[in-house]
Amino acid sequence: MKLINKNVDKDGRGSVTLIPEESEDMWHAYNLISEGDCVRASTIRKVQNESSTGSSTSSRVRTTLTIRIENIDFDTQACMLRLKGRNIAENQYVKMGAYHTIDLEVNRKFTLAKSEWDSVALERVDTACDPTQHADVAAVVMQEGLAHICLITSSMTLVRAKIDQCIPRKRKGNVKQHEKGLQRYFESVMQGILRHVNFDVVKCILIASPGFVRDQFHEYMFQQAVKLDNKILLENKSKFMLIHSSSGFKHSLREVLTDPSVIAKMADTKASSEVRALEAFYTMLQTEPAKAFYGTKHVECANEAQAIETLLISDNLFRIQDVKLRKRYVALVDSVRESGGEVKIFSSMHVSGEQLDQLTGVAAILRFPMPELDDDEEDSDHEN
Repeated sequence: MKLINKNVDKDGRGSVTLIPEESEDMWHAYNLISEGDCVRASTIRKVQNESSTGSSTSSRVRTTLTIRIENIDFDTQACMLRLKGRNIAENQYVKMGAYHTIDLEVNRKFTLAKSEWDSVALERVDTACDPTQHADVAAVVMQEGLAHICLITSSMTLVRAKIDQCIPRKRKGNVKQHEKGLQRYFESVMQGILRHVNFDVVKCILIASPGFVRDQFHEYMFQQAVKLDNKILLENKSKFMLIHSSSGFKHSLREVLTDPSVIAKMADTKASSEVRALEAFYTMLQTEPAKAFYGTKHVECANEAQAIETLLISDNLFRIQDVKLRKRYVALVDSVRESGGEVKIFSSMHVSGEQLDQLTGVAAILRFPMPELDDDEEDSDHEN
């Protein structure tokens, strides 16, 4: 994302002009834009023209509109963002108050105006425009007959391809059918990697599976690369990393990303810091439960005592339409930072973010134990 102009007053009112440079930037825009905001962008409108003879013709014209957002639709697979609202600025083609839907486009600037830019929204702008946030990783989680090819960026996990093929079982005295099926499956996975992984950007490709499937696939892929003189694969052989996973489903990515050797390789990526923070929370929950809490009420009580060392919060909570509730979460984030705590805002498009959402979307690791929070919960249970 490229920042063109930023004009925000001390009281938080103002606008920001941005240019999305890649499809992932649409995810940042989705997290920035709320219902009630105003967006000015270039769009195409169908216009009816009536001639002097009474015949009408329609044409499509490109014009710049400013709309007040009433509905936001984000397609996670295509990374497309559609904004629906009423026109609020004079335009020769569109009446004031008329509805229009704008599709935000890559490499076309848009201006977002808010009545109040809070600290979380401003931080999202800084994150989206920081070029160091794009240390990308690709992952292939596989088991016999099933594979998911994923791209792990700084803010989301995208499943680029799912390969699901039937492989005949090994039968006594006849293994050929099984081997043929396995080769066909390996070929599909290899083609999927070549089609969806940009080796110029990706720094590490994880291949994870139970048993020896990953080793068999790795061996097959590089035998084929030598045979077909595939320079892309041969030049990037060092980027491939073989890791154990319990299955070929997407949720296995969590255990893959917590593997120490993977953490070392992905040390600079935001995705890896989220995984480490969640792992630390689970470990604390098992070893010292009085220093790990989740749920808004408990976390806010801990924050009042300035006890929070690390706050884990999902970006889902900042997309809610209840302004009062959003302000409550923003105040929590600001308060934790003021008292010297660290805040990790998890992307709900990552496996780690999905897991945090299952824990109410907010959790905290404390500086010191607060067993009284558990006691308060037990007392309220007895009262009920």
